[in-house]
Amino acid sequence: MQQLRVKLSLVPILMLLTVSSTAHLALAGGFALNEQSVKGLGNGFAGGAASAEDASTIFFNPAGLTRLTGNSIVGASYVIFPTVSFKNQGSTVATGAPLSGNNGGDAGVDIVVPNFYAAWSLSDTVKAGIGINVPFGLATTYNRDWVGRYQAVESSLTTININPSIAAKLTDNFSVGAGLNIQYAEAKLSNAIDFGSIGRSVGLPTQPQQADGFVKVTGSDWSVGYNLGVMYEPTKSTRIGLSYRSPITQDIRGNADFTVPASATALTRGGRFTDTGATAVLNLPDTLSLTVYQELNPRVSIVGDVTWTNWSRFRELRVTFANPNEPDSVQPENWNDTYRFGLGVNYAVNETLTLRTGVTYDPSPISDEFVTARLPGGDRTLLGFGASYRPSKSFSFDIGYTHVFSDDSSINESNSTRNTLKGEFESEVDIVGVQLNWQF
Repeated sequence: MQQLRVKLSLVPILMLLTVSSTAHLALAGGFALNEQSVKGLGNGFAGGAASAEDASTIFFNPAGLTRLTGNSIVGASYVIFPTVSFKNQGSTVATGAPLSGNNGGDAGVDIVVPNFYAAWSLSDTVKAGIGINVPFGLATTYNRDWVGRYQAVESSLTTININPSIAAKLTDNFSVGAGLNIQYAEAKLSNAIDFGSIGRSVGLPTQPQQADGFVKVTGSDWSVGYNLGVMYEPTKSTRIGLSYRSPITQDIRGNADFTVPASATALTRGGRFTDTGATAVLNLPDTLSLTVYQELNPRVSIVGDVTWTNWSRFRELRVTFANPNEPDSVQPENWNDTYRFGLGVNYAVNETLTLRTGVTYDPSPISDEFVTARLPGGDRTLLGFGASYRPSKSFSFDIGYTHVFSDDSSINESNSTRNTLKGEFESEVDIVGVQLNWQF
């Protein structure tokens, strides 16, 4: 029973989400993060694989490096302001009595997400670069005494991705590119344990919700993947980008730390609920993006894209414990593949100022029956605005803002002690970004 509880606390380890603050609840479907370019932020994250306006193309489509001249450096920072609120709708313990506790407060965690890119011209036709970014992330924190404390209290995940890349122009209008992704992931999660219910089930004089304990799980891993891209420019005003990012499997290794109240210490005599090592396998998805960039006239251009994400790799969460008295725990996830659609417009006011806007529809991969308190977001619609200003040939900066409208999501989640969290989550996100670009 309790091993399931530890497993739940490891769920985000699997869901690896992060940013050193990365707070996802918001950004791309599931727990992927789109914050890789402030120009893209201004377009509502539409069109990344064909835009290729600066070195951030390393993430979206490395073939786009061949469009850059000289050497360049790009540095950006995003501040993500998520709001996540819960409304209890009849949560109960195993006896049918109401679960005690408040609605958890605002579970959204404000965070800062940075990224950095550099590109070099090795020759007229061969370019190289490196990116450092945060492709996945998640952060939610509820009050420790909230009604869903047995499902989740804190969930955070940080990923850092190092992405060296190279690209070559094979003909005047066709380029290819490839990159290596060296990725670090770190997770921390916690939840309360209803030792009152567990003790009562084995004859101890404890009562549900009257002997709460706690478990915290931390873990980390390094792993490797790759990304590939091609870009075709049939005319000077049209370009088509196709890019692929490989799946990555993280073997998360860490520790599970238990806090057991005095009234329930008898439950540890058989070796259960003691601090131990824990491991979990996290299957991060691969993605495929097709983007078209089209100049309508010298001032106006549009970008459109569709992105497939292989979320169905996340079929289950299996946790193995170093303590032989804690058996493996398995929780079905059964996520679905998704298709994201985006459309953006750029307007060049003059040679130094460009305005941007865009909208993206980003569906959730999580079916209603698999919604959890750690990741409760629904389908999302993203609306972005931004501007780029170039005061000189060597320097420019971008600002962007996107609001994420998220559909409400219902939850009916039971745990190993048959405490059932029932209710509805509401969430939205505001994202502000600033980017500096230097060419030399």
